[in-house]
Amino acid sequence: MGIIDIDNLSAFYGKAQALSNVSISVEPGETIAIVGANGAGKSTLLDCIMGLVKTTGTIRLNGEDVTGLKSSQMVKRGIGYAPERFNLFPHMTVRDNLLVGAYTAREDIEKNMAAVHRLFPRLEEREGQETSTQSGGERQMVSLGRALMTSPKILLVDEPTIGLAPKVCNEIAEVLRKLSAELGLTVIVTEQNANFALSLASRLYVLEGGHVTATGTAEELAKDDQLAKSYFGA
Repeated sequence: MGIIDIDNLSAFYGKAQALSNVSISVEPGETIAIVGANGAGKSTLLDCIMGLVKTTGTIRLNGEDVTGLKSSQMVKRGIGYAPERFNLFPHMTVRDNLLVGAYTAREDIEKNMAAVHRLFPRLEEREGQETSTQSGGERQMVSLGRALMTSPKILLVDEPTIGLAPKVCNEIAEVLRKLSAELGLTVIVTEQNANFALSLASRLYVLEGGHVTATGTAEELAKDDQLAKSYFGA
């Protein structure tokens, strides 16, 4: 049994089906990547875990059936979410945006804020700056930091490199490695950038058209010539 077990998950937006019979298992402390093209269903999968989308199938957290729970309930159970859409408050400061994430972990505010500043020194330097005036990379840091303010055991990160310069992508990757290696967080990251995913994840799932079409380690997936050509640039 993993820390998260997803069985035969299907997701719907009205009558439109976005995911079909997706099954994924994640072990405690593991970093996995969900790889796929735009529109493959990657963000929908994370939204399903957070209870934001109508689903069928089962989502279990530490063996407990949490299918259909609200996002606030999932946060209280230890899941932090850094969505690709950022969902920041543009006219609030960096510090105030981070504090929004602390509503379920108020007793840990000082500890978590110190950890966020240690991981992202730039956020401490610019804590009084409105996020609307920040670069895309800085907003991504705020989004990750806000998720960490919830004291998560599991971190969901949706397409963290989209639209970012390679240097910033490297900074984000280094932080995600630290969260796993030093803090023991379980990390699920979605990515179009397969090379970024390969640098982080112990295992990968390939999503195409809402279906899982392949899964395995980087070495295993690289043996599939078609997958390698499509996703790994080889």
